[in-house]
Amino acid sequence: MQNAHDIALLLARFQFAFTVGVHIIFPAFSIGLAAYLAVLEGAWLATGRQVFLDLYRYWIKAFSIVFGMGVVSGLVMAYEFGTNWSVFSKKAGPITGVLLSYEVMTAFFLEAGFLGVMLFGMNKVGRGLHFAATCCVSVGTLISMTWILASNSWMQTPRGYRIDPATGQFLPDDWLAIIFNPSFPFRLVHMGLAAFLSVAFAVGATGAWHMLRARRAGAIAGEPVRVMFSMAMWMAAIVAPVQILAGDAHGLNTLKYQPVKIAAMEGDWETEGRAPELLFGIPNMRTEHTDYAVKIPLLGSLILTHSLDGKVPGMKDFPRDQRPPSPVIFFSFRIMVALGVLMMLVGLWSLWHRRNSTLFTSPVFHIVALCMAPAGFIALLCGWVTTEVGRQPWTVYGLLRTSDSAAPVILSSMAVSMTAFVVVYVIVFGSGLGILVRLLARAPQEGEPDTAPTRASDMLATRVHPAVVTFSSGKGA
Repeated sequence: MQNAHDIALLLARFQFAFTVGVHIIFPAFSIGLAAYLAVLEGAWLATGRQVFLDLYRYWIKAFSIVFGMGVVSGLVMAYEFGTNWSVFSKKAGPITGVLLSYEVMTAFFLEAGFLGVMLFGMNKVGRGLHFAATCCVSVGTLISMTWILASNSWMQTPRGYRIDPATGQFLPDDWLAIIFNPSFPFRLVHMGLAAFLSVAFAVGATGAWHMLRARRAGAIAGEPVRVMFSMAMWMAAIVAPVQILAGDAHGLNTLKYQPVKIAAMEGDWETEGRAPELLFGIPNMRTEHTDYAVKIPLLGSLILTHSLDGKVPGMKDFPRDQRPPSPVIFFSFRIMVALGVLMMLVGLWSLWHRRNSTLFTSPVFHIVALCMAPAGFIALLCGWVTTEVGRQPWTVYGLLRTSDSAAPVILSSMAVSMTAFVVVYVIVFGSGLGILVRLLARAPQEGEPDTAPTRASDMLATRVHPAVVTFSSGKGA
């Protein structure tokens, strides 16, 4: 019976990880793309250049699908809190539930109130009001990210609470301390930059694809393609180095408040000064040793403490039952860092091409940019795995274990629901992504059609995929 319970708990954890992993891509895409749309519309209003309006109308069609899939995928997790994680909801709900309700009352209402104007009001309201609607939706996505990260960061570094001795509930004592907990500012900046960087490379890859297609056809890509590729590469060149600095600051914060997570990420077992950096290895939780380790002397202390003599914690300093699974986060962390460095190099490479006037003519660079399309999202997922798996075995760090947070789930029920989730997600979101790819496979045109034609004949002329209207009107949710 105990074995069945353990397997059911593992399936509940995997189910939540699967649904969150799918969901997190779409809000990140929405955050970056909404900001990009606000910049495009602002640039059009400021300069009057038609190309910015063309790009706005092109990318808003993609935004409508991404936003819709984000709403649909996010609804599922609310039910999982009640069905699979009811003990956590009961104990932490007075804090996390309130923070998530703030997200609904501020961000969701702001987005819902102005989304229709943004998608369909270009020809129905004044330019200033429409731009304000676009900015409100963009700000709404950022506010949504802020509240969700405040809740999740509190679970990582809980502050401002007291525990009711009768019920074991976490009750708020200081809301400012709860919201602005020690890890919150670092995680907010890191996540925001990750969203912008992910979208920059998605936009850049789309531009690169169309420039390669034009080159094969013996033509020159149109101005909208060149402009969006240039804007994306500017964003990559500026944001990628800043993201690495933000990640370094986040690491220093994690070392201070969650040292065992750092030890597991680095594959370090013994606490030592002048510690090396492990480029590669296979952490062995049973033997308490990292096999096949490839080390660079002193670099571990320098990176983690900014001092050659700084002490780096080892996992042996912590009880076995409080150590996260090192092999998982050891590799997820390294994939994230490798992709971050690669994105920075591509951004710097774009500056070299820009200086030499070959940004739009180098097929090799365009192929690399195309291959980098998923890089930001993969790095984001790896960062999420590092953060959340590194918190284990806790849901509320150091206070509430994951094993004590679950409802009394039944193995057969979890197996059926997990299978159903995978099948439905593959069908629904696979179809959504297919529609998105079809939309982006068509290059933006000069005089790009609007998303809200005023007559049926105009709707036929725009050739907007029906799913755009379905998701944008909320029917997809």
